[in-house]
Amino acid sequence: MIRVALGYDPIEAGALYPMIHSIHRRSSMPVSITPVSLTCLRGILTRERSPMQSNDFSFSRWLVPWMFDYEGWTIWADCDMLFRDDIAKLWAQRDDRFAVKVVKHNHVPPEDTKYLGNKQRKYERKNWSSVILFNNAKCRALTPDYVNIATGLDLHQFKWLEDDQIGELPHDWNHLVDYDKYDPKAKNVHFTTYGPYHDEGRNCDYHQEWWKEKTLSEVICQTRELK
Repeated sequence: MIRVALGYDPIEAGALYPMIHSIHRRSSMPVSITPVSLTCLRGILTRERSPMQSNDFSFSRWLVPWMFDYEGWTIWADCDMLFRDDIAKLWAQRDDRFAVKVVKHNHVPPEDTKYLGNKQRKYERKNWSSVILFNNAKCRALTPDYVNIATGLDLHQFKWLEDDQIGELPHDWNHLVDYDKYDPKAKNVHFTTYGPYHDEGRNCDYHQEWWKEKTLSEVICQTRELK
């Protein structure tokens, strides 16, 4: 069973469901998907929301190893993505030598704002944390107490780990839409600034595929309701 935890923010719920459908539709293995809502972490994630946060899952992702009792592996992904290939191929990238595996972007966005007018933060290792293969047993530093007091940079730059514990995933598992050159073979595309569900992103790369996925997911839901 592939275990997946997805970032959830009510404002981006429209992005979440096509993504879930894109995973299930292509997976060659059973997949268990857990949207991580702040409601589920009430009383656990107690830090106050920072004005630097652009969504609800900026810090909730770091509680994934704790959520799964520091056992096994879990894939974390932000919700603003579209899987174009079998997630089992990503799952196969697990390697017990590492605590995490990520795409090691060298991403410096040129703009100062992103979706919904949020400030675009620029820092080293940006977007490394948007897709993470967590080897939960090796991430015991990520306790609720630590996650509640650690700085955003300490977490997102993986300062709670030694560098040799950060393994590397192939770039096409976290393709940054409209930053990276269009790749017809990208396995997972990330609408990190604007997605097709935003006015500003209506013509972004892969927008037609996203709308197709959304339509398919809605048709399936309607068919089930009719039955």
